[in-house]
Parts: sequence; C-alpha cells; structure tokens
Amino acid sequence: MTYPSVYPTGTTIYDPKRCFNGYTVFQARERGALVIDMNGAEVQLWEGFHGLPNKLLPGGHILGSSGERHTAFGMQDYVDVVQADWDGNIVWKFDRYEYIEDPGESPRWMARQHHDFQREGNPVGYFVPGMDPKVTEGNTLILSHKNLRNPEITDKMLLDDVIIEVTWEGDVVWEWVCSDHFESFAFSEEAKNILCRNPNMRPAGGGMGDWMHINSMSVLGPNRWYDAGDERFHPDNIIWDARETNIIAIIDKTSGKIAWKIGPDYGIDNKLKALGWMIGQHHAHMIPRGLPGEGNILVFDNGGWAGYGAPNPGAPTGIKNVLRDYSRVVEFDPVSLEIVWQYTPKEAGLVHPMDSNRFYSPFISSAQRLPNGNTLITEGSGGRIFEVTAGHEIVWEYISPFWGKLMRMNMVYRAYRVPYSWIPQLEAPREVPIEPLDVTTFRVPGAAPPGPRRVVNVEGVLPYRSSSALCVQADLDDDEPK
Repeated sequence: MTYPSVYPTGTTIYDPKRCFNGYTVFQARERGALVIDMNGAEVQLWEGFHGLPNKLLPGGHILGSSGERHTAFGMQDYVDVVQADWDGNIVWKFDRYEYIEDPGESPRWMARQHHDFQREGNPVGYFVPGMDPKVTEGNTLILSHKNLRNPEITDKMLLDDVIIEVTWEGDVVWEWVCSDHFESFAFSEEAKNILCRNPNMRPAGGGMGDWMHINSMSVLGPNRWYDAGDERFHPDNIIWDARETNIIAIIDKTSGKIAWKIGPDYGIDNKLKALGWMIGQHHAHMIPRGLPGEGNILVFDNGGWAGYGAPNPGAPTGIKNVLRDYSRVVEFDPVSLEIVWQYTPKEAGLVHPMDSNRFYSPFISSAQRLPNGNTLITEGSGGRIFEVTAGHEIVWEYISPFWGKLMRMNMVYRAYRVPYSWIPQLEAPREVPIEPLDVTTFRVPGAAPPGPRRVVNVEGVLPYRSSSALCVQADLDDDEPK
C-alpha cells in the first residue's frame, strides 16, 4: 500500500475510561528506549539504549542491550543483555555466551541475543497481576544465535537459533539448539529439498542460512491445561514461533523435545484449516493466568511471505512460498485450535479483500493482553501501536514520529504497556481524552477548509445511490477472513 505523505503522529485517539492506563515502552528509531504516557508525552528516554525488544521492570528499570554486532559478520546479533535503572546505571549485564573475533574488530564476548528474553518471575515479559519479574535476582532466558553446520538440513553454514538460561551471576545453566530437532518439525520432502538448496541464505558472515528465524520466546507459566493433567503444557515449558517456517512450538523444558506444535503445513487436517495459515507470525505466547483469555495462545499473524515448499507463481523457487497481503491477531485454544478472538481486516472495518491490506505489517509486530480484556497491538512496519476492546473498538492509538535516517521507516518492533506504579519516580500523569479526527473535514494549516461549495444539478442524472457498492460487498461475503 502507499501511505499518505502527511498524517498525524503521536497519540491520535484516547478514551481514558475504556483503556488500561499506564506507560508504554518501545524502541524509538535511532534514539533509544522510550517511555510515553497515554497522551504521548515522552517521559523517559534511555538514549542510545538498544532494544530487540525493550522491557520495563518494576521500579523504573529496563532490559535491553548496549549495542549490535557489525552487520558484516552477524545478523541481528546484540552484544549483550543489559539491565539499567531509572538513571541509566547498569545494574546487570550478560555477554559471556560466545567469544567473538571478527576481522578488524576488537575481540570480545557476546550474548548474540536476538528478538527476545524473559526474566524469572514473569512468563511473558509484560504486566501480569501477581507475576512481577525479578529485579535484583533471578535467572534470565535469552534467545540467541549460533553458527553451525547440520548435514541433515544442508551443507551450508546455518545461523541457528538457541535458547539459553543464565543465572544472575552470568552462568549458562541450560541450552536448547533448534537444529538438533529438525526431524521433529515434520517438513515435507519438498520443503526439505528447498531447505537443502537454500536455507534462507543471508550475506552476513560470508553467507549463512537463517533457516528458522525464531522471533519470540516465553515461558507458559501456570495454566489450566497442565492443571487438568496435560503434560505438554507444564508451566516451565517454553513456547516460541519461527517467522521463516510458519511454526509455533512448545519445548519440554526437561527433555528439550517438541511437546506441541502447529505448522509448517496448515492444510493437513480440518482443525488447522479452520485456524488458517500462520504466515511470518510474531510474538506467539500463552496468555498468563490472571489475564482475560488465560491459557489461550495469542499471536500476531503477519501474513506477507514465509515458508518452504512446492514452487508456485508467487514463489518460483519454493522459498517463501506461502503468501497473504494482510495481517491478523489471533487468540486460539491450543487444544481444540478453535479461534476464541481475533482482529482481522473485517474487525477493523475494512472491505475485504479490496481494502484488507490497510491492516498489514509483513514483519515485526506483537500483541499484549491487558488486564481489562483489551489488547495492545503493535502494527510494527508502520509504527502504529493501538489498543482495542474485546468488541474491536479502538480506544487508544499512537503513531511513532521517529524515523530512521538510513532506512526511512518509523517501524516499532514491539511495544509493552505497564501500570503507572511500575515507575514510582513519576507522578501519575493527567489523562486527557482525544477524540478521533474527522478526516473528511480536517485540513493542514493553509489548506482550503471544507465547504461551502457551489452545487449544480446535472439534467438527466439519477440521484446517487450506493447499491453498486452493496453488490460488491455481497460478492465478497464468502471471502472474508474467518
């Protein structure tokens, strides 16, 4: 789609009575970790702090990183995981996963963290009543990278995903390597053929296959499924999703085996067909106990392009062979796979399929379940963060005004909302309602205002009716997203 060249930024809609009011944190492009209030006031910037993602901790602390590895040698490799306090003092850091000696660079230890991490005490990295992450102690789960070869997949170097657990003192006490479980993912022979020839090769480091590209990772936490005796959902088990393979899976923490999985093929049975294809998805996690929808899986299903399999006109080589030009947020039951709640172009009030790409972020993005039952959605590629009710009404919206200089984008990887009490250094702000603009009458300064206008009748022309549009809509009824 083509965006307007001029549009409002900052908070554009705000209904304080229907929102879960608090502070929102996200990575402001090329600035640092930014906290805003509900009216968009920028209350704290950790300048230069990196975040893939940024996560707030109680007491005004933040988790992120101090920097990124040079892109000539790594891809989305962050050098460490850092915890800073409100004044910018580093109170905890981990970087001792791999000793890196890149040509022309000073040798150093790196965490090679990417996309996610979780501090003990909270399963998902966002606010859950009664499950605060630990601030001065506790283990941390970190999603990291490792370069390796696995002849079962390909003869090419792989940029593999690993999950490690580190203590407060910095000791690695648990490690899970994704490629060790290749046969558990049930790729078709066509997909294996494509992966062998091209495991999503990237130029960094002389060429590496970013074959899986896991982009989120969290703990299940206490849940009704385990309470009912289903061992697949042990509270210590870890859920992750992989952008390039359309897989969402749960790891048995004790054995490392895959305990539950959907994807890579969503056409193999009626339950998966009804759920619909996950394509390039992000931030799949189990809604924690204490929040509406607890026990269900919430995911931002990006659409776009992903997967390996049979070539088709949209993917002549068979890589990124599943395509869809709109996004959806889906909450589903992990046992029955039935959709419990969703936000698709239909719920957004768009005409599908003609207008469905107006809700579309083919990369990054996330969704957070809030204590009042609302959902905070990051439509990342356009820098849009918004809160919707269970009835799909937008009660808060923010458009990031922070644009990159090299990549002219205002994208936001992931945003989180926390209660005011998590930042005791600030007084709770004044909450000022913001009514949505009437875009049919809004004009920029200097532009001609709407009306009055000269109106003439044309002889022989029938009065305007919208029947043709209604006919078009009727033709589309059977093709709306389910």
